[in-house]
Amino acid sequence: MKTALVTGASSGIGKAIASALLKEGMTVIGLCRSVDQLPDGVKPLACDLRDESAIKVAFESLKELDILVNSAGLAYLSRICDGNPSDWEEMWRVNVHALGLCSQLSLAHFPESGGHILNLSSMSGHRVPPTGGFYASTKFAVRAVSEALRAELKNSGKKTRISCLSPGFVDTPLLDKYFAGREEQLAETRANIDMLTPEAIADAALHILTSPASVEINDVLLRSADQAI
Repeated sequence: MKTALVTGASSGIGKAIASALLKEGMTVIGLCRSVDQLPDGVKPLACDLRDESAIKVAFESLKELDILVNSAGLAYLSRICDGNPSDWEEMWRVNVHALGLCSQLSLAHFPESGGHILNLSSMSGHRVPPTGGFYASTKFAVRAVSEALRAELKNSGKKTRISCLSPGFVDTPLLDKYFAGREEQLAETRANIDMLTPEAIADAALHILTSPASVEINDVLLRSADQAI
């Protein structure tokens, strides 16, 4: 039985992925702050991903691990020209720094045959939308971190696979935070776009994570059929 660690497993995409991996028969550990909101059957591992020392302590408690899903993320609408730098720092710490650190620490727990790391990026990591702001830069960084780690592992003969999943609009609580103060625009978006569901993203994640060991899916881009950009 494989063991998977999912960050941000208490809501949205992370919660859906954790549930899908449980149904696949895996042991699933949910690393998050709101452990009371984890799906039934997911083992809780309380951790604030903004705290580097807390991440290190959390990983010290782990034994063998086969899969890491870096799903936790923050999305604030914070522009470069006049955004709040504290929002930038918080997004960077969770979306990039914590993702990289969790990836690094997971390597010591993978088997000799290699593990699998799946990073949740975004379509905002492939193009910058009009309201991209600093959030888009963190998702471009996720792709860079993922590719850098993949190359490092290959150059050292390690078999761990690195994948990304880059969705467009997904109807999750993260979207409500991103559109904070622009509720009318969010309502219009929901009315005009049949947005992706967390379960649709979980299906794509399951496809990546259950692919044959000889296959490394590096990135999957997916949008609602109604989304233009």
